[in-house]
Amino acid sequence: MTVSALDPANPARLQEIAQRLRSPRSADRMVALAQLRDVPAEQAVPLILQVIDDENLQVRSFAVFALGIKQTDACLPKLLEILTQDPDYGIRADAAGALGYLEDPRAFEALVRAFYEDVEWLVRFSAAVALGNLKDPRAYDVLLRALEGPEELLQQAAIAALGELGDPRALDHILRFAQSEDWLVRQRLAQALGNLPSPKSVSALNYLARDPHDSVVAAALDSLRRLRQRGISETGSQPANPEEG
Repeated sequence: MTVSALDPANPARLQEIAQRLRSPRSADRMVALAQLRDVPAEQAVPLILQVIDDENLQVRSFAVFALGIKQTDACLPKLLEILTQDPDYGIRADAAGALGYLEDPRAFEALVRAFYEDVEWLVRFSAAVALGNLKDPRAYDVLLRALEGPEELLQQAAIAALGELGDPRALDHILRFAQSEDWLVRQRLAQALGNLPSPKSVSALNYLARDPHDSVVAAALDSLRRLRQRGISETGSQPANPEEG
């Protein structure tokens, strides 16, 4: 079969992308990484690794993210190396996020260490989100600790991640955030409740559907729709406060 010039696996096109990755202009290297989007992982990853230590932080960030999307056996060890050794905290945070996209349980211990030990909140935030993406039940206690901390951004990450885990034990721990002053926390709660099927979740979502912030209302209505599609309905009257449900 004749290979089309537009075929992402066309050797001529791959050569063109590889040449662009060697360009002295960072904009060219960014374009080349974007062009790898439609290239099969086995062919894309060796090219991505060519710029994984690029001098330009934006190029490096994009390359690290790409390793979470283009999954081969080479991705996990490289991302773990970056998470634990890279001096730039933004790149370490990118690596944590990419490990979440991989959904490989072998990343669990490294992500837990990053959450507990990294001094930068952004890395800890990304590690918490990634633990939710792994959907590993072992993350439950770690995420509860994030939930109890003083940082609202980590609370947001923990609420979202606990929703991803789908552990019903999380429900009573996260419902107390229904009246948080931060609308982003309330929005994350509304989204998380859509993954925790319970009449109590429906009751809390009905409460959040009357929130003064439109984004919270939209998230609550979407979660209500998803729960009702699963046959979950509220029992009893709607409480004034969801923690009473």
